[in-house]
Amino acid sequence: QGLFVESGGGSVQPGGSLRLSCKASGFSFGDFVLSWYRQAPGKEREVVARITTLGSAFNIADFVKGRFTVSRDNREKVGFLQMDSLKPEDTAVYYCGARLFGTDVDEYWGQGTQVTVSS
Repeated sequence: QGLFVESGGGSVQPGGSLRLSCKASGFSFGDFVLSWYRQAPGKEREVVARITTLGSAFNIADFVKGRFTVSRDNREKVGFLQMDSLKPEDTAVYYCGARLFGTDVDEYWGQGTQVTVSS
C-alpha cells in the first residue's frame, strides 16, 4: 500500500526559507505527477505547484512565483518544495499529493506539515 510522508515544516521569520519533503513508498513514484497544496485556517485548499513525472514544474500559483521551487528525485522517490522569501501569508498546512500521469485525482496524500511565518 502506498504511503507519502511529509517533513520539513516549522516556524520561520519573514524572509526566511524552508524546504518541504514528501517521501513515497509502496507505489511507482516516477509514474505520478506530484502536487503541492496548502490550506490556511478558514480558507480552502489551494494549489501551490505541480511537477510532471519528468521534473517540469507547472500550475505554479502566482502568489509563489519567483519564491518557491518544486523538484523531485525519482530515484529516491521524494519530492521537494523549496520555499524562499517566506511571507506571513504563506502560513498554512502544506500537503503533497500524487496522481497517476493522465488522471485528475490524487491517489496518495501526505499527512500535511505546518508552516508558520511570523516575526
